[in-house]
Formats: sequence, structure tokens, C-alpha cells
Amino acid sequence: MHIHILGMGPVGCLLAHHIRQILPRSHIISLIHKTHAHRLEYMKRGSLEVERMGVVSRTNKFLHEDFMESPNLPPHPAASQYLSPLLRTPIESLFVAIKAQHTVSAIQALVPRLSPSSTIVLMQNGMGIYERLVHEVFRNPAQRPHFILASNTHGAFMTDPYHVIHAGVGSIEFGIPPARGRNYEAGLQDTELPKEERRLRLSDITRPTDPDFEQYKSLREAVAVLLLTKSLNVSWRPFSELDLAMKRKVVVNAVLNPLTSIMGCKNGDLFAHKPAIDLLEQVCNEASSVFLAQHTLESGQQMQAEGINFTEHDIPPLSKSLSSESLKNDVLQVAALTRGNISSMLQDIRRGRETEIEYINGYLESLGRQLDVETPTISLLRKLVELKLVLPEESTI
Repeated sequence: MHIHILGMGPVGCLLAHHIRQILPRSHIISLIHKTHAHRLEYMKRGSLEVERMGVVSRTNKFLHEDFMESPNLPPHPAASQYLSPLLRTPIESLFVAIKAQHTVSAIQALVPRLSPSSTIVLMQNGMGIYERLVHEVFRNPAQRPHFILASNTHGAFMTDPYHVIHAGVGSIEFGIPPARGRNYEAGLQDTELPKEERRLRLSDITRPTDPDFEQYKSLREAVAVLLLTKSLNVSWRPFSELDLAMKRKVVVNAVLNPLTSIMGCKNGDLFAHKPAIDLLEQVCNEASSVFLAQHTLESGQQMQAEGINFTEHDIPPLSKSLSSESLKNDVLQVAALTRGNISSMLQDIRRGRETEIEYINGYLESLGRQLDVETPTISLLRKLVELKLVLPEESTI
């Protein structure tokens, strides 16, 4: 097995560290660094370092590649022992842990190394990235790699290059988008088993006796690796459940990230003030209305495809977890748990970097537009974040 990890920020380093701990050395892990200079930083340190409650653990034995070539930089004396001899070879499994706004262009650059038997694991904040990749990069389903979508709630940040502070232990939930001609969730519908014994199964992805085993092998292996990474509290979910989790998370981010970025405050500073509560309620109302319209449309289309005559009253209710009140409680809970945190979006703005707002508020706004649901507050927050980036505080004085 050969895994490539793209993105050596906090999430990518955390993931690489824990996967290296559980995989035998015979399985190769290649770290794709942004530039040659970033790779040199790793060489100086010699390992990935993850710190949890003051205890530092280290991993090494990785191969290394540069995403952006830097031919003018002098070679490091130890470069030969780090540079992958398999550079430019096909990629079996690609774990993508870079910012949402850079994901599509980065994967586009790696297309020559990807094939229909490759697997891409998306670890980004926000939503809509998978849809963009399918519609813009891999439009031909026959040539499309396999995908795994993941939602991460671990809190991590970096104090130095390749030194990660694992500040908050969370979880990683992942799911596999439905694919034509293969049911990855057949184990949940196995009527030969009692309901309480039905599970998602690796054998439903593929097995050695499958004539198409080689095409699905990397997908099975990527799922197996994720499930083995128990130290990160990883769980495989039906895709419908993962979709709910991702929608709830995108609403949390659509409130906390823009408001903290605009106001320049920590997560816990917001909701002691009524105007912030008002904005929270408006965003949650708008998001819930968008999700209801989407649910109604997709449920109707599914019943129609199954030949069922139905009326509006036959459509099942929207999950309670996507109600406005439930979404509001999610936001308040996360704000309380992370009250001392500075949001990643505020950090990006302070550094003059492009933010993930397009895949958070922009995703909800775009979905609302497709469904004829207005999202004025969600849209306003997006515009204010974009303005804040080009008009920082010091330029207004």
C-alpha cells in the first residue's frame, strides 16, 4: 500500500503521524510538501511531532515530494535519503488536508497521476468541494477516482513547522458517496442478519474474488486504514448520516467563522451579546429553510424515480438535527467548547490569506439560490468577510 498525504498543516500532520504509527513500515507514506523549502524544514527537524497535554510523540520513516518545484534552491545534503524514488509515479490513495479554496486546483494538478482505481480522501472544512471536483475535474464517471468524504472535529494547531499541538480530541467521521453499480452499504440492508448486527463491511467494497478487485482495492485499503486509526476516534458512517453531520458543521462554521473574523474576537466572546444571538438565529433559520427545500426536492425526485404516486404530505419530515433550534444549539455548544479559540478564518484574515468562506457561507448561499430560498444574512456575512480581507483595520485609520 502507498498513501500520499497532501497538506502538511495541523490536520495533515496529525493524520500522517497517527497513520504512520499503525501501519507497518512495508506500507509507504509519502508526504507532499508545498515547496522544496517546506521539505527542507522537515529535514532539519527529522520527524513529525505531535504534542498532547505536554507529551510529545514523534514519527518518521516517510518519503517526501514537493508539490511546487523550486529548482533554484540548493539541494540539502540529506535530500537523497528523503526524496521519494517514486516521485511522479501513479497515486493509489491521496489524503487531501489542504484548505478548501485550494483543493480543486491542487487535485487538478495531480490528475496525470490519478486513475479510476485511485482513491481521494477529502478532509476539508465546508461543503461543495466534492461536487466541484465531479463537475469540473472528473466529469467522466468512467475515469473518475473513488472518493471518501470526511468530517473532522479534532482541534489542532502548529507552533513550529511539523510540530502540532493536539489541543482538543474530537473525532473523524467518513462516508463513501454512492456509486453506480456498487452498493457500499449493502451490509446495512442484509435481511439475513438481525438489525442490531448489520454493519458497513469492507467486503461490500470489494474482495479478492471480485473480478474488479484491482479497481476497488485502493478504496478498500483507504477505508481499512482509517478504521485502524482508532486513536483519532474514526468511524465509517452511511453517507446519509455523514451528509447530516457535514451540514450541521457547515452551519456552525457559517456563524462562528465569519462573526469572529469580522469582529476580531475569540469564539467565546460572541454570544454574551444580543446582536450576535440575533445573527445566529437568522443564519440558522435561513440554513434550515435551505435544507428543508433540498430535502423536499430530493425526496420527491426519489419517490418519482421509484414510480410512487405522492403528494407533499407523503414526503418524510426533515431530520430534527437540521431544524433551526437544533442548529442554534450546535453553534452555542461549539462556541462554549472552543471559547478560548481563535477561528481559522480569523487567523487567515490576519495573515492576509484567502479564506474558506466560499465553501461555507458561499455553499449555503449557492444552494439557496438553486432552490429559490433567500439567504440574506448568510450572504451578508460572506461579503463582509471578503471585504475584511481586502480592507484590514489598519488601512481604515
